[in-house]
Amino acid sequence: MSYSTADSFRHVTLDDVRGAQKTLAGVARVTAMEGSRHLSQLAGSPVHLKCENLQRTGSFKLRGAYVRIAGLLPEERAAGVVAASAGNHAQGVALASSLLGVHSTVFMPDGAPLPKISATREYGAEVRLHGQVVDETLAAAQEYAARTGAVFIHPFDHPDVIAGQGTVGLEILDQCPEVGTIVVGMGGGGLAAGIAVAVKAVRPDVRIVGVQAAGAAAYPPSLAAGHPVTVANPATMADGIRVGRPGDVPFAIIEELVDEVRTVSEDQLSAALLLCLERAKMVVEPAGASPVAALLAEPGAFAGPVVAVLSGGNVDPVLMQRVLRHGMAAQGRYLAVRLRLTDRPGALATLLGVLSAVDANVLDVSHIRTDPRLGLTEAEVELHLETKGPAHCAEVGHSLREAGYTVID
Repeated sequence: MSYSTADSFRHVTLDDVRGAQKTLAGVARVTAMEGSRHLSQLAGSPVHLKCENLQRTGSFKLRGAYVRIAGLLPEERAAGVVAASAGNHAQGVALASSLLGVHSTVFMPDGAPLPKISATREYGAEVRLHGQVVDETLAAAQEYAARTGAVFIHPFDHPDVIAGQGTVGLEILDQCPEVGTIVVGMGGGGLAAGIAVAVKAVRPDVRIVGVQAAGAAAYPPSLAAGHPVTVANPATMADGIRVGRPGDVPFAIIEELVDEVRTVSEDQLSAALLLCLERAKMVVEPAGASPVAALLAEPGAFAGPVVAVLSGGNVDPVLMQRVLRHGMAAQGRYLAVRLRLTDRPGALATLLGVLSAVDANVLDVSHIRTDPRLGLTEAEVELHLETKGPAHCAEVGHSLREAGYTVID
């Protein structure tokens, strides 16, 4: 949903962001900023992580939701609020509404992760499950708002929401006054727009770089066209930035103030999430790891000091398991190999001995004996191995071939 009233397109100012900061005092945490030695070494300049994954509700979304709802008139509060979200915005609206004594109804897709549904309810919202995709959920929330008079709280396309998200930028300036580049994930654009408003008004020399998932990158074609355009069927594991069309309000700001928009692949997102977990000890969702993915993709491209905004940490455990495995594979630390051997007693033990000799950790083994491609005395074995990197993968393959095994894949 986009807003068409003239007031909705007013330019968000530094004063708006400072006002939002006062509104959020005692509500939103001033989240930590942690240095990353590993990323600093890669980039050749200091890299800091702004840890919005440690914000209340697990993401920056509380900031904008609270400022938006706090600004409602008494009669609007009495009518309640409604939102549509698969996760982070849902939780932000739920907690903000509870703190302000406003009834909230949140529509979530039928397939939303159970932890996010449970958290949204625990924060005080009435949760209604509707639709298989967010567009269907959004339509249901808008119909509910029209029918009941509840105020629809958009996740990014409103000046008050952008001003609330911009408080992240003010905190970055306080915590790292010498910052040279801020890297931030982008879906609809609310967070990047808010940070850009706050930072550019004080330090116009700071570069703001937005990062989108390549499979859901609506900003590059929109910026090229000069207006928001829709990307059909956006697809990425980073559901927090899986948005098919930029918001009108943030787009106008980003077009003016954001210096660059980059895209990252699913492999790069997986590797970034794994790095955050292993090296920074941070649980971060794929969308929250997108700035780190951009740094890993081209570490020397950013003038330092660099601040990467970890925008959220609400990752579904099932997705986390899949992403970590994908990240290990992308780094050459997870190897799936299929080979052919003679089907006789002790053959598997001999094979495992070869793998043990090269220090490969076997995670899973499966036998295939009935495939018509196999000879009478042959079997295929598929192995999932944990390795130490690309060089170790090559060593494993070489050892298997040296031992006389036919490596098929």
